[in-house]
Amino acid sequence: MSTPFIRNHQYNVIKKQSEFLLRTLRTVADRSVLETVRYRAAMTVTEAFSSLTADQRKMLERISTFETAPDFERHLIELEAFLEPYPPITQKQIEKLFPKNKKLKVPDLQSIDFRFMTYLGWVDVATSRLFIVYPYEGQFIGIEGRIMPTNKKGYCMFCNRHQELAFFSVKTKSAVPDNFSSVGQYVCVDSHACNQSITDTASLEKFILSVRK
Repeated sequence: MSTPFIRNHQYNVIKKQSEFLLRTLRTVADRSVLETVRYRAAMTVTEAFSSLTADQRKMLERISTFETAPDFERHLIELEAFLEPYPPITQKQIEKLFPKNKKLKVPDLQSIDFRFMTYLGWVDVATSRLFIVYPYEGQFIGIEGRIMPTNKKGYCMFCNRHQELAFFSVKTKSAVPDNFSSVGQYVCVDSHACNQSITDTASLEKFILSVRK
């Protein structure tokens, strides 16, 4: 039985390096350049993990040996068996994270492939609010805030991809009782696409921890 060890954002690193390496193979003929790119791709992939067993490292480093698109595709499909999914969560657990929101509209959890999730995010269009649930150190953190489309493209703080952005503003309590401030960042309008692109959780975690209640 396969032991999961690849988180979604790490799988995205592998996908991006596979795409980059394949493009290089199609456009570069110089063998020394190709060998350098192969080596860097394997190194970038393995460095996305804090620790690896010898077998896991060997499996990931195979990326440097592939020649064709089908080779890379097969490798990515094989690695899906080692994906560490988002921790199980129920609607009631989500509702408890947002106790003040009595009419919370939770997404259909049955329709989500949690293998490819770093954070659970959804927008309540009626109230223009973005909800995010993130697993951190064995517990779930829930944050919510106002989401305002900017109608322009830029780099998302969470996934760093160039895409249509929205301004996400979260109210936070200050040291003074009953006094609130807000923290805002530009993020992807589409949380699903953001999850497919995120390759590092540092910025996401920093933001969530800075506004957590």
